[in-house]
Amino acid sequence: MINRSKVTPVFYVSLSIAFVFILWGAIFPENLGTVLGYINDFISNKFGWVYMLAMTGFVIFAAFLVISPYGKIRLGKQNEKAQYSYFTWFSFLFTAGMGVGLVFYGVTEPLTHYYNPPVLGEGATPGASQEALQYTLFHWGFHPWAVYAVVGLALAYFNFRHKSPLLMSSALTPILGNKANGGLGTSIDVLAVFGTIFGIATSLGLGATQITAGLSYSFDAIDNNLVTQTIIILIITVAFIVSASTGVNKGIRYLSMGNVIIAIALMVFVFIFGSSIQMVEAFMTNTGNYLQNLVGMTFNMNSFVGDRGFLNDWTLFYWAWWIGWAAFVGSFIARVSRGRTIREFILGVTGVPVLFSAIWFAIFGVAGIEADNILGGGLYSLMEAQGNEVALFAFLENYPAAALIMGIAVLLIASFFVTSADSGTFVLSMLTTGGSLNPPLQIKMIWGVILAGTAIVLLWSGGLGAVQMAMLIAAFPFTFIVILLAISLFKALRSEHDILELERKQLVYEPSYREQTQKELEEKRVAFEEALPDETAPETEEEK
Repeated sequence: MINRSKVTPVFYVSLSIAFVFILWGAIFPENLGTVLGYINDFISNKFGWVYMLAMTGFVIFAAFLVISPYGKIRLGKQNEKAQYSYFTWFSFLFTAGMGVGLVFYGVTEPLTHYYNPPVLGEGATPGASQEALQYTLFHWGFHPWAVYAVVGLALAYFNFRHKSPLLMSSALTPILGNKANGGLGTSIDVLAVFGTIFGIATSLGLGATQITAGLSYSFDAIDNNLVTQTIIILIITVAFIVSASTGVNKGIRYLSMGNVIIAIALMVFVFIFGSSIQMVEAFMTNTGNYLQNLVGMTFNMNSFVGDRGFLNDWTLFYWAWWIGWAAFVGSFIARVSRGRTIREFILGVTGVPVLFSAIWFAIFGVAGIEADNILGGGLYSLMEAQGNEVALFAFLENYPAAALIMGIAVLLIASFFVTSADSGTFVLSMLTTGGSLNPPLQIKMIWGVILAGTAIVLLWSGGLGAVQMAMLIAAFPFTFIVILLAISLFKALRSEHDILELERKQLVYEPSYREQTQKELEEKRVAFEEALPDETAPETEEEK
């Protein structure tokens, strides 16, 4: 039985919407694909600039928080220590944030851009190699992690410092007031749940297709088709539900740490047996190009030159993907970031993953293009014939102990698959139980089944294209929620910083100053507390 005292209306509304969507896709898959395609094209062509401006704003806001005086404020009590070690924390960030995507696109995206340069120039040239790596890092660099940081920081700040529920609606109380507790707040949380469902469904689709491709490429008896992909999703669903039942500190924690170790080992293997010097030089050159051209790439809408198709199919898809994932990843990052200062949080969430991504794509991007050149374009031709999901395995086939390494790659993808879905199940359960940090197992199981059903329906109704379109559509309204979260967070930080500064001055200055400012301090405290959520978190770490 579900503990109804913990389940909120968000659960039932979200569950109903998800059920209707799955039913629609199961009965009328072609109609679903057509409708999604129409809405997707309309948003991309008419409102793509919204994504571009919003993502730019998130990067600027995150950078501001690092250098602002607010950076010293801690996510918890001011003398509280971090809940997890740096390695464990970074493992959580990596596996929940984009682990599956890095493995899927590590070879395919640089190679695709190599043959189809995004701006100007001829494909399959040294200049195309440079442009391919530069735009790949652009898509996986500061922008996605900035939006994660904004959402995660807002939730962590209000939850750990002011004991508010770990919910989007609660974090918006400073600007919404009492409306955050009513229908508007419920709608916001439902939207976060809906975006999370499609964000994770995208990863499930990517993971399932790549695992199936790897098995099919290695074993002739296994076909790479929708039936096999469905079976893979069902098997992994059982695995991540079992993992979710153990909680954050066991299943998710140890799987995340194991994922990072295996990913680093695979990266080092490719580095050792590849063109190591060229990879080091590519990392340095590409990082410099990325930083130098960051502003131009950020605002480039291909208004005068270049391919609008690239902008819609790659950049806008990624921005929508990251925003759609922000509810899930931001909530999970918030859950595991207790005790960090704001400055430490922003630098950790944006700095380390971006550095890792730069190294990852420098190694796999260079190695993939080099392998394709050796094969006379054979790797890219295989991608066009059989899909992007086969690229990694066709690439690894040229390395020593290929069978073993390909098996490890399948294991890594499956493990990332499990941890992403596991984390997502946890977050969905948390969002639908009033922000509970330890939601009931029954709720986790229900959302595990919903996630699997959504991924399967999307694959059957149009493959990864349908998954991508659903992501773009779901992310668009959530973009404005993230903007409001940033405004709400800034408003609260400014008010609390004023209070802290006045308290500090009272301790430093003479008693007469304390007497003169005591009334002002009390007024600031009352106004600040009135702007905070009335509800308290269902449970806190101290209670566990």
